[in-house]
Amino acid sequence: MLIIDNLVAGYGKVKVLHGISIMVPEGKVVALIGSNGAGKTTTLRALSGMLKPESGSITLGGKDIAGLTSHEITRMGLAHSPEGRRVFSTLPVMDNLLLGAFPRLTGSRHKGDVDGDINRMFELFPRLKERRTQLAGTLSGGEQQMLAMARALMLNPEVLLLDEPSMGLSPRLVEEIFVIIERLKKANMTMLLVEQFAAAALEVSDFGYVMENGHIRTSGEARALKNDPAVQAAYLGGH
Repeated sequence: MLIIDNLVAGYGKVKVLHGISIMVPEGKVVALIGSNGAGKTTTLRALSGMLKPESGSITLGGKDIAGLTSHEITRMGLAHSPEGRRVFSTLPVMDNLLLGAFPRLTGSRHKGDVDGDINRMFELFPRLKERRTQLAGTLSGGEQQMLAMARALMLNPEVLLLDEPSMGLSPRLVEEIFVIIERLKKANMTMLLVEQFAAAALEVSDFGYVMENGHIRTSGEARALKNDPAVQAAYLGGH
């Protein structure tokens, strides 16, 4: 379980998050939606140690991780698939996957069956199997997104952060990505999903939070939020 309590964070003197609180229960998918600039990506950066919070607590499996470095947080089981993919472009697909498993290979996390997990990634993302020797930078945008997600999953994480997994993808690939998220959900993967397609995010999620100007404006079961007229008008195109 991931619990964020009264989190304040920003960049220098610019405060972006103004005391937000979010709970991600074990085995559930939680969507964080809101307009551009609301603070969604900043939230994930603060959770994964890319940004040091000013105050508040972030608890992962009962341990406070606020203020720890990214590699310390990763070792504790929090994986982040970042906005914009950020694959290691000069390395082959296989090496990107192995880097995702680095804490397991170096003994800072339980190793488990790394080879078996690579095979599971190839089952989940068949295109990566076809391109396993190809340099990551030569993959299409959709394939790079799949690689970023697979690399994060190779940590065998307790919690997976997904930041805009559909960004820049064609409608067909967006649909494919959400099918994969559904499969991960059925496998009881705990996920916090930041997504521009709010309706699709709420459809696949158990719970949702609506962020506006660094504040949580409303929250609840995903189905209820999807049917809320105010949420529909602001974020779902009024449908």
